[in-house]
Amino acid sequence: MRATTIHAPFDMRVEDVPDPAIQDPTDVVVRVLRACICGSDLWAYRGESARQPGQRIGHEFLGIVEAAGPAVSGFSAGDLVVAPFVWSDGTCEYCAEGLQTSCPRGGFWGSVGSDGGQGEAVRVPFADGTLVKLPAEAASDDRLLTALLALSDVMGTGHHAALGAGVRKGSTVAVVGDGAVGLCGVLAAKRLGAERIIALGRHTVRTDIARVFGATDVVAERGEAAEAAVRELTGGQGAHAVIEAVGTEQSMRTAVAITRDGGSIGYVGVPHGSGTGLDLSVMFDRNIALRGGVAPVRAYIPELLPDVLDGTIDPSPVFDRTVDLEGVPAGYKSMDDRSALKVLVKP
Repeated sequence: MRATTIHAPFDMRVEDVPDPAIQDPTDVVVRVLRACICGSDLWAYRGESARQPGQRIGHEFLGIVEAAGPAVSGFSAGDLVVAPFVWSDGTCEYCAEGLQTSCPRGGFWGSVGSDGGQGEAVRVPFADGTLVKLPAEAASDDRLLTALLALSDVMGTGHHAALGAGVRKGSTVAVVGDGAVGLCGVLAAKRLGAERIIALGRHTVRTDIARVFGATDVVAERGEAAEAAVRELTGGQGAHAVIEAVGTEQSMRTAVAITRDGGSIGYVGVPHGSGTGLDLSVMFDRNIALRGGVAPVRAYIPELLPDVLDGTIDPSPVFDRTVDLEGVPAGYKSMDDRSALKVLVKP
């Protein structure tokens, strides 16, 4: 089959690789209908996260079960399924607590020796603990299928950030970052009842989506100017809840500065220097809480799925370019140069 591999910084290739097959009784093989490129994939693309030459890549996909191992009870050939961005056994203490990202037998798609989502098919370990079944009729609805793909990562990650930030009905929320996760954070905050949502971003195309998703205000400034703008919008106090969806030093400094005393920051941006943006003495003095991390999206899919199916939330606008599998390298380039927000892949 064909699949995306990474060989060096900026060297993405679509190559022939061995077809996936059932290796363990708990496996299934999924034929990929939709995949996408994540902003976090760009760290590998740019050489800032190490990869072995020829390693597979991609961690967001949904598709049709082609084959199931003899120990799989919840799925059979023909089922439409979505995969969270990590696999998990569904039986350990962490899985029972809804923290599947810490499952001792879990792992990330595209890790060494595993299939990546940006390919024609994927071997899924521990299928019963990992996959979520989708209505069969969704396979014929292109917009719905695209919206459902967001449950594999960005929608669940935005929801995780909103929960970490303590978003509640009537609260004021600020979202640092206008990428797909930040935009889904806006959508999640709106879903949770936020009264005011301030989106921080400089790209009009993206902030226009933020407004569609529920943002009431947009701040285009950066650094101290952004901090001042948010303070002005909030009567000098800052936001009750702040979503940090970038992961850099500047984004974290901004997040801390615009949080109201007694407020919380939900951080989900993959850390690339964000630790140096934290001043614990400031957070201590102002009673600012910090919660977040890798989102256990498997725990959130059952909650979010009905709202996507009935149209209460529609994250599909975050996908603004579509490529076939052979076009994935060009898709990476367009996300790297910010001409695309999030690239949808149709193998």
